[in-house]
Amino acid sequence: MLDILLPILIFSALALAAIGAVRRIRLWRQGRPSPVPVIRGLAAVPRRYLVDLHHVVARDKVMSNTHVATAGGFVAAMALAIVVHGLGLAEGVLGWLLLAASATMFVGSLFVARRRINPPARLSKGPWMRLPKSLMAFSLGIFVVTLPAVGVLPPDAGGWLVALVLAGVVAWGLAELVFGMTWGGPMKHAFAGALHLAFHRRAERFGEGNRSTGLKALNLDDEGAALGVETPSDFTWNQLLGFDACVQCGRCEAVCPAFAAGQPLNPKKLIQDMVVGMAGGSDANYAGSPYPGKAVGEHAGDPHGPIVARQGTALVDAETLWSCTTCRACVEECPMMIEHVDAIVDMRRFLTLEHGNTPNKGAEVLDNLIATDNPGGFDPGSRLHWAADLELPLMAERGEAQVLLWLGDGVFDMRNQRTLRAMVKVLRAAGVDFAVLGNEERDSGDVARRLGDEATFQSLARRNIATLAQYRFDRIVTCDPHSFHVLKNEYGELGGDYDVSHHSTYINELLEAGWLSLKAGRLGRVTYHDPCYLGRYNGEYDAPRAVLDALGVERVEMARSGYRSRCCGGGGGAPITDIPGKQRIPDMRMNDVSETGADLVAVGCPQCTAMLEGVVAEDRAAVKDIAELVADALDESAPAKDRRRVTEEEAA
Repeated sequence: MLDILLPILIFSALALAAIGAVRRIRLWRQGRPSPVPVIRGLAAVPRRYLVDLHHVVARDKVMSNTHVATAGGFVAAMALAIVVHGLGLAEGVLGWLLLAASATMFVGSLFVARRRINPPARLSKGPWMRLPKSLMAFSLGIFVVTLPAVGVLPPDAGGWLVALVLAGVVAWGLAELVFGMTWGGPMKHAFAGALHLAFHRRAERFGEGNRSTGLKALNLDDEGAALGVETPSDFTWNQLLGFDACVQCGRCEAVCPAFAAGQPLNPKKLIQDMVVGMAGGSDANYAGSPYPGKAVGEHAGDPHGPIVARQGTALVDAETLWSCTTCRACVEECPMMIEHVDAIVDMRRFLTLEHGNTPNKGAEVLDNLIATDNPGGFDPGSRLHWAADLELPLMAERGEAQVLLWLGDGVFDMRNQRTLRAMVKVLRAAGVDFAVLGNEERDSGDVARRLGDEATFQSLARRNIATLAQYRFDRIVTCDPHSFHVLKNEYGELGGDYDVSHHSTYINELLEAGWLSLKAGRLGRVTYHDPCYLGRYNGEYDAPRAVLDALGVERVEMARSGYRSRCCGGGGGAPITDIPGKQRIPDMRMNDVSETGADLVAVGCPQCTAMLEGVVAEDRAAVKDIAELVADALDESAPAKDRRRVTEEEAA
């Protein structure tokens, strides 16, 4: 009887899965066009999964091995089941391979079941709680029905009643793992995930050491182009595909600073709300953590309805989007490489460009950028007032220099002026040939772009690019990771390609080359806070630590450091939109500092400095920029070196 039932079950499940796949693809294709290399993308899936993606999964060793056993066992077992039971080709080693694959899958499913006994809060419950049973049903059912095929049991073992029971068990597994893969359910991520890797919106992320973190520009010259995303169908089709690939593991939720602070954002639920909008319906069936302060069941939408409504029910509340600090912690942790930040900024763009709906001081800051080229609305001609005694060399007078020091809008902040003065001191001690733009420099446009004002960003960027084109320099150095990121990764699309370095990287180069002489200092225990736009956005974790080690400090690491560093709360315009929560993000970060027992926290970002120094606590650690620490440790008795002269002699 099994010889008759199994082929019917297997091919019926495959046929229904194929119908579901067509239906699912139609949902994705509601999105805007996005050209992709179909054949090359599909061919790249094995490497993208096994190499480019699996290092993220492997951060949790137990679950990584569990996934290898379960998913790998399922793929092998399903393929072999089609051959052995569907086509009746059990001769030779095929049947034994099917036994091995199903046994491996069963062992993996036991670990999945153990994980679900007392699951972490970040994991979605609901339908996901039945997944271990379905995995075990499929693997155990396939294993048992294969025993007669390889001669371990007689062909008619157990009679027709046992055959029906076994067929039912196999059908249960097939319904969840094959039929449900395309029609919806816990296994939906497997089908969508494979295609998401093939047709990823940022294919450049794949490959050893590759990064892709710059926002993609809007074509503002195309009158028919959408200014941001108003409805789910305004996303590109492969963005919708990416949302559908979400496995609801909650890793993004666990690292999101806004969620931890009790602000109304949960990146996992945001992605699930986009899936709801793509298919139409409400979030009533969502089985994970809600947005803090907002009950599940309050949001609904459809593919062509507004994501954020001015009144009535919508998929997402505006304050959810404005809570994001754009720190990319969610993107860094996502085992499916979903681009949460891209989606959030796309939706912000519509709110800002079409509705002018930027909360709190957002509209004022954008108006200031338009009127004065800086977010504070300061007189553009006062950019160098803080440095009147430094006699900084100007590019307008020099025409060229080895290093262009990009000052950033920290020139208007008294605290950051100390960092800039320290950096100037370091450059002069190393004999670096540098110059500044002075009043010709404008805001880099980072804040405008993160707040969704792409038009103001592009205006600022194009004018800065035009100014930079007048001069010759080898590289740009800046103390601001936000300016560093924008100049390095986002100006290129508009015609500005530059060699850009963060000041910690450049200082480390000077130290390694012997251009700086330091005296022994007594700084005590020091911990380093990784700025999001230097670390997760640009992969620079080592240089700042190397500088601290050169200073001879006792360096200690926070529990969340490196690629898992907690955001200070200062990025993405978050201090401007100022969405309230139960606690402040910088307070949480300073608690991380306190746990190390450090006397001082070293930083490399003016935003981080402002946020961390704004924490009110009696025992708060001191906050100093890397440049300040190096400037304080300079051995001024050592003879100054003329680095420009030596470089010219070497060139000759």
